[in-house]
Amino acid sequence: MIALLIVILVAIGWANLPNEQVNNSLNEAPAVASVVKLHIEAVSSPVVLKEELANTKAVSSPEVLKEELPRSYILQGEDIATMVLMVDKVGGEVTAELGIIKAIGATLTRQQYELLAAETELKTFTDHSLKTSSRYGLTTHITRQTTAYWAHHNGIMGHDVTIAFVDSGISVGQNSEEYLKTDAFSSNRILAQYDATVGIEYAPYYDADSHGHGTHVAGVAASSLRDSNGDYNGMAPAAKIVSVKAFDSSGVGTYLHAIRGLNWILENKSTHNIKVLNLSFGAEVRSHYWEDPLNQAVMKIWQSGIVVVTSAGNSGPDPMTITVPGNIPYVITVGALTDHYTPNDYRDDRMTSFSSAGPTHEGFVKPDVVAWGGHMSAKMIDHHYNTLEANHPDSIKGGNYFEVSGTSQAAAVVTGTVALMLQRDPGLSPDDVKCRLMSTAKTAVDANGKMAYSPFRQGAGKIDAWDAIISVSHGCANRGLDINADLDNTIHYQGPTKVDANNNFYLEMPNGSVWKEGFTWNEGMTWNEGMTWNEGMTWNEGMTWNEGMTWNEGMTWNEGMTWNEGMTWNEGMTWNEGMTWNEGQIKNESKVAVEGTQWIPHE
Repeated sequence: MIALLIVILVAIGWANLPNEQVNNSLNEAPAVASVVKLHIEAVSSPVVLKEELANTKAVSSPEVLKEELPRSYILQGEDIATMVLMVDKVGGEVTAELGIIKAIGATLTRQQYELLAAETELKTFTDHSLKTSSRYGLTTHITRQTTAYWAHHNGIMGHDVTIAFVDSGISVGQNSEEYLKTDAFSSNRILAQYDATVGIEYAPYYDADSHGHGTHVAGVAASSLRDSNGDYNGMAPAAKIVSVKAFDSSGVGTYLHAIRGLNWILENKSTHNIKVLNLSFGAEVRSHYWEDPLNQAVMKIWQSGIVVVTSAGNSGPDPMTITVPGNIPYVITVGALTDHYTPNDYRDDRMTSFSSAGPTHEGFVKPDVVAWGGHMSAKMIDHHYNTLEANHPDSIKGGNYFEVSGTSQAAAVVTGTVALMLQRDPGLSPDDVKCRLMSTAKTAVDANGKMAYSPFRQGAGKIDAWDAIISVSHGCANRGLDINADLDNTIHYQGPTKVDANNNFYLEMPNGSVWKEGFTWNEGMTWNEGMTWNEGMTWNEGMTWNEGMTWNEGMTWNEGMTWNEGMTWNEGMTWNEGMTWNEGQIKNESKVAVEGTQWIPHE
C-alpha cells in the first residue's frame, strides 16, 4: 500500500487556521509548519539533533532550517510491534501506541520519515492540529427550552450513565464549586481524568483544565447547580463524568493526543461505564471520512457501543463546511441555533450564522440535529473566569457565570440529552439513540409547510429532549451503513445529495423520490437506502441553496425526519474546491499558520 499522508488543518474553534496551498507532489517530503500551535514531542537526545544540524548545509531561510527538525507523525499498519521496530531502526522515537486504529505516534526527522515512507506496508500521517469549537455569548434557560426539565421532574437525570469528554480537561480542584464534583444527589461524580497530552492518569479531582473550554462544555452538559426556579443548569445533572485532556491552554490539540485519548476511552469503557462521548472540536476535512485517522478512531468508539456526539463546526453558513469528526456519517453531528435573546418565545428561534452546514464531501446530510448554542451560560472557576472577564467583559453574567457561543455548546446540550435517554432505556444502541433524536426533532417550516432552512443547515431540526426520551422509534438512522465493513475497508458509503444544472443541491432516493428547496417536507420521509456511487461525480465550488438567512415570525418547528441510510461508495469521485483526493497519493503541506483568539459577535 503506497504511503499516504493526509494533511488536515485546524478549521474551527476560538482561533482559526487559514488554509495554505497544499503541495501534492509525490517527490517532496512534508514541510514543517512555519507558525503553528502544534505540540511536537521532545527529541530523545539533543546530541542527535545537534549532529543532524551539523550535517545540514547552510540555509538562507528559517523555513528551510525548520524542515530539518523532527516533527510528530502517526504511522498506521497491521502490527504495532513491527512498526515500533521500524521506527527504532531508522532512529526515530515512538511517542504513543494507538491500538484503536492499529497505529503508533512517532517523532521523526525528514530523513527518517523518507525511509519509513518507502515501506509499502505503512501509511503515514502528519500529526494535525485540532481546535475546540466555541464562541462567546450570553444567557441560559436550556433545560426548559429543550424540555429536559420534564425528565428531571420525573427522576430522569442521567443516573448510571457516564459521559466522557475529550477536551481541554475539567477544573474540579479543591477550590472549585461542587457542580461538577458532585451530582444532583451530592455523590462524587468524577470517575477519572486522563491527560492524553502526556499519557498519564490524574486523580479524579485534579484541576486539569488550563483553558476553560472543557469545563464550560461539561457544565452545559451536566452541571448539578440549580437556579431560583429549581431548574438545573446542566442537561444531565446526575451523570458521572470522565475527562480526557487533549488540548492545551490555548485550546489547541493534535491528532495524536486526541487519538491517544480515544484509545484510553475504548480501553476503559467497561471500567467506568462510559456510554456517551462528547467531541466539541474539529478540524478541516482533507480526505474521505474513512481515510482520516481521527475519524477511524471515532468510528471504533461508535462501533463499540458508545454514542458519539460531535460539533458541526463554526465555519457556516456556507455549504460543505462540516468539520472532522462531524463528517462521519454514523455519529450525531450537532449544529447551533439561537433563541434570539427571547428564551420564552420560541417563534423567533433561528439558526446561527456561524453554524457549519452540509452536505459532507461524500454527499451526506449534516448536521443531524441542531440545539441551542447561540449564547450559553455555565459557571467557571475563578482563574478561568478572571482571565475571560479581562478579555471578554461583555460576556460576564456575574456569579462566575460566563457565556460562550458555538456548536461546542450545542453538542454539549445533545450529549446531556443522550445521557437522559440512556438512563430511561440503557439498552439503546447508538444507531437507535440517533434515530430517536432525529425522528422527534422539530423541523423549522414556514406557514406553507415548506422548510425555513434546508436540511443541510438544520438537519432533522431542533431537538426535543422529552420526546426523544419517551420515543419508541428504532431502525430509522444509519440504515444501509455497515460500520464493520467500513472499518475493514471492504466497503464505503456516500449520501443522497446531488447537484442540479443550476448548482443547487437536492436529495434523491433510489426509488426516484426527490426533495428540492421549496418542496414541502413530509413527515416520516427517509432517505438514502442502498444507492451506489456513480464514478466521476464532481462537486463544483460555489454550489448553493436558495434560502433566506432571516427568521420570520410565525415559523414553526414540526416533527423531524431522518435520512442518510447510506449508499455504496465507488472510487473515482472528485470535487473541485481547490483540491482532489487520489488514492495512494502522498499529500504535502507547505505551510500552516495559526491565528490568535478572535472575538465573534454573539447570536
